[in-house]
This record gives sequence, C-alpha cells and structure tokens, in this order.
Amino acid sequence: MAPRTLTEEALNGLRETLAGEAIAPGDADYDEARTIFNAMIDRRPAVIVRCDSAADVSAAVRFGREHDLELAVRGGGHSVAGLATTDGGLVVDLRRMHAVVVDPDARTARVGGGATMSHLDRATQPFALATTGGRASTTGVGGFTLGGGSGWLERKFGLACDNLVAVDLVTAEGAEVHASDDENPELFWALHGGGGNFGVATSITLKLHPLPDMSIAMLLFPAARGSEVLPVYREVLESAPDEVGGGFIYLTGPPEEFVPEHLVGQRVAAVLVTYTGTLPELRRAVAPLLGLGHDAEVVTQIPYADLQCMIDDPPGLRNYWSAEYLTGLPDEAVDVFCARADSMIVPSNSQHILFPMGGALERGDSAYPLPWRTASWVSHPFGIWDNPADDERGRQWVRDARADVIPWSVGLVYLNFIGDEGQDRVVAGFGAENYRRLAEVKSRYDPDNVFRLNHNIKPD
Repeated sequence: MAPRTLTEEALNGLRETLAGEAIAPGDADYDEARTIFNAMIDRRPAVIVRCDSAADVSAAVRFGREHDLELAVRGGGHSVAGLATTDGGLVVDLRRMHAVVVDPDARTARVGGGATMSHLDRATQPFALATTGGRASTTGVGGFTLGGGSGWLERKFGLACDNLVAVDLVTAEGAEVHASDDENPELFWALHGGGGNFGVATSITLKLHPLPDMSIAMLLFPAARGSEVLPVYREVLESAPDEVGGGFIYLTGPPEEFVPEHLVGQRVAAVLVTYTGTLPELRRAVAPLLGLGHDAEVVTQIPYADLQCMIDDPPGLRNYWSAEYLTGLPDEAVDVFCARADSMIVPSNSQHILFPMGGALERGDSAYPLPWRTASWVSHPFGIWDNPADDERGRQWVRDARADVIPWSVGLVYLNFIGDEGQDRVVAGFGAENYRRLAEVKSRYDPDNVFRLNHNIKPD
C-alpha cells in the first residue's frame, strides 16, 4: 500500500511544533526509520515523528488525529505482529527518549518511553540493582512492562509490571497524565498488562532489587536426548527455590567456541538455568542436571546485563511466535513437546522453548489483569528464519507446536508472546471479567479507539 501523501504545508506545520523531527517518504533516512525488528513486516507510514519529549508525543498524537492518520507507537519495535508501524499512518517513534535515571537510595529507575532493556540494565548494573526485564537486550522497556513483563528474574522478583511504581502517559486527546497507586489508580491498574491501549507511555518508574550476583548454567545435549533430559529439568525446577529460573530450549547449535563441531548447525536440546546468587549455590541447586553427561557447557557467574544479551537475535529476520500456558508438564506433554522439535527449521534462529513459572510470579498481586500467571509452565514456539520461502513452513510449525499442548492449556495467554491471533485470544490474555473492566478504562481514556494497533481492548 502506498503511503498517504501529506501536503508540504501540513508537514512543515508539524515540524514547527517539534523539538524532534518528522520524517516522510522521500527523506534520506525514511527507509531506515520505518524498518522494525520483524522482517516479515514491510509498511510505509505517511510520517514518522521522532519524539524528543512528551510535548512532541502530544503534538504527534494531535496531528495524527487532525489528519485522520492511523497511529502506531514505537518503543523497541519488537512486536511480532508489527504493531509498531502502520501503512499510510503516523508512527510515534520514542527511541530518542531512552534516558534512564537510577535512584539507588529509593531503589527505583525512571525509564524513558523509548528505552530498551540494554539502556535499563546497563544503568542499574553499577549499583548492583536490577528488575525483571525481557530476555533480549533490544526489547523496549515500555511495551514489555505495560504488557506484563515476563523475564529471567520473574520467579525471584515477579513480573515487570509487579514492579511498576508510576507511568507518565499521553492520552488520545494529547493530554499528559500521571498514573500511580495514588493518582488515577484505575488507569494504573489497567497498565498492569493492558499494554498500549490507553495512551503513549513517555516514561515509567520501576522498583529495583539488589542483585549482587548472577550465575548461569547452559548445558547442550544432542536433540535425541531431549526427552531424557527434560523430565530431570522438570523435577529440578518444580522443587527449586525462587532464585532458580531459566528454560528448556531446542535450538540450532551455534558456531561458538564452547560448542563441539558435531553440534554446530544441528538441532540441540539446551538447558539454561539462571540463578540470582553465586556459582557454588547454582551448582548445588542444579546438581542433578550437571550429572547427566552433557556435550557442552557454560557454567559461570555473569553480570545480569550481559546475560540479557546472550541470546539476542539480530534484526532483519522473519519472526512468528505463539505461546500456550500449561497446568502442568506430565510425561505425555514432555513427549509431544520434544517430538515437535523434529520439524523445527534447522539451521535457523528458531527456538522451541519451555519456561518454568511459579515463585514470586505466581504469588504476585492477583488483582492485576494477568490471570495466566498461576500456570505451571509455558510452551513458547519462537519461529525465526531468514528465507521468505520458509514463511509458510515456519508459521505452520509454530501453530502445530501450540496445538500440541492444548490438552494441558489453562486457556489464558501472555499477549507479549503472541502476534495477532484474534479477539478471543486478546480476551484470554486478561480473562473475561478483567477484560470488561479494562474496556471501561479504555472508554474513559480512548473512547474512539485511537490506540488500536495493539492487542486491542475495544471501548465499552
């Protein structure tokens, strides 16, 4: 679809209101500015507003509404469905607003709306403080947190939104509002999982936790041993203290120094254990796994910020993901999960993942609209490949992997893990009662559904 053409007069009027800049088709950096993480998404906005401030965000929203432009909001740009961009509309690009201000005494961080996990984690690392972040350093903090926020530290510190102190938001009317427990509390409740439905988050404040030590164990096995290793991993994690997290992952053996030649480029079963403590403590916690006879290992203490970028995927690849949250992981579920790895695209960046839940994640505030948090495990087929000829094969593998585990599904889902799977799945992200309450909040702050490029909550 060709982008809508705005008059030069209209664009100049917009530019005069901005501290940042407005980029339109024909500008030298237009193609770079419109490119997002998922290479399957190729859209051409009419204008991209690179905002420097909340005032710029407000001006962009007002301009978009005055000119009847569909609005998209870009923080990290990691939405698998491509919701950070639009054909013929206006992109509110927050990436310049990435400052992170840490208050080590209050143990909080004020994070700009365009900051990524790398910005946050590198800012908190010198103070030996951290909060739950996404499992990739290039993920945007804002969309991640407002969608719930699942990461390596969730069993110890809860979801990212459990650590939310306050949000500064620009509404669909272009107004700047503040949300916290004491100010606009119903909006604040909705921002614990409701995503970008209620406005543009120009900054968020997060609670931080002491994290003086972080340790990991990554063990690689030939894929054929996965069905042997996974039950041991299950037993270790289901009885582990909150400090233990991680995932069981089928992936393509990377060409790294620690990976033996016979595993490079081949399907492997990987055990990743994260531990919010020292290396000797980690070894004691995962002793049964260390005794299975793995083919390769990385067992080390590591700064949390470095762990966060260990499995970063490069931009420019084709992405399709989904997830299913499970009541448990019986032997039959283990068997079907492991069997599905056989049809994963290899070699590729695809991953077939099981994340353990529980701990502080399960004990978090049940009043927030995130009912999936009490599941035991999540199956997360994470399809990533580079050849467009593999598109249908990759998408079908993800759908099949999700369908495999439906017999053990809780029927609820973390929406940040999925693309556009229909309105029923959006409701399943919150539960029916929470969805109704969220729709009431939506009606108050965005009655015209201006912010609809998201897992959309329709106004009541």
